[in-house]
Amino acid sequence: MSNAHKTPLPLVVFHWAFAIFMLAPLVMVALVSFTDKGYVSLPFAGASLRWYRAILDAPDFVDAFWRSLGLGVVAATLATLLAVPAGLAIAWHRFAGRDALLGLLMSPLMVPHVVLGIALLRFLTQIGGSSTLWGLTAAHTVIVLPYVLRLVVAAATGFDRSIAQAAQSLGASGWTVFRRIELPLIVPGVAGGWLIAFINSFDELTMSIFVASASTQTLPVKMYNHIAHTIDPLLASVSTVLIVATLVLMMVLDRFYGLDRVLSGKP
Repeated sequence: MSNAHKTPLPLVVFHWAFAIFMLAPLVMVALVSFTDKGYVSLPFAGASLRWYRAILDAPDFVDAFWRSLGLGVVAATLATLLAVPAGLAIAWHRFAGRDALLGLLMSPLMVPHVVLGIALLRFLTQIGGSSTLWGLTAAHTVIVLPYVLRLVVAAATGFDRSIAQAAQSLGASGWTVFRRIELPLIVPGVAGGWLIAFINSFDELTMSIFVASASTQTLPVKMYNHIAHTIDPLLASVSTVLIVATLVLMMVLDRFYGLDRVLSGKP
């Protein structure tokens, strides 16, 4: 009986090979970050925390990190505030231009970020938002909005409207129904969309190169500009810190909420 449910050996081999293929670059980056040399070297003679201490001696990287963190939080929050009403309207109502509206809001997923960067740079220049933090925030909000919208629409589509209708028939106002019934039931989709939007905003490079200025550089842009002029293990140590931070965040979310619920939008 147990053999009938045993995973085929080729499938096991494929899974392990795929996992090694995905993890190998991350492991290499982590190993390089511990080199004691002034250049990228693997293998190396002795391990050292030299390049982790160098992060603290590079205030530009620290400032860019906090800027990316704040930018990701604000952009994801603004995108969520826009995506929730739009997603509920698209999922629950039929109106003229519904499909066109959905296509417009999802279009940043289909347009290359190089094209978006050039277009947003031109637009922000016309309205005086070029090289400003609010202009960069608006640009990030535009590109991460589709990620929140997709999960909100998915969560709202599976929502049983009869619950809200029953509350309304008992005298509850529209705001009370939304706050007490509808929002709690779709919050996994909202939370998952916010998380994915934050990750994409924090990691955005291509579009940010066009929109960011020297005073509003995000961490990915700072790392790109750094590696364009020199190659040293500093970027490996910064990348390792980000990898560990992401891993810890995922473990905490999985422990207290469940990654499957957050990323799928299921209640």
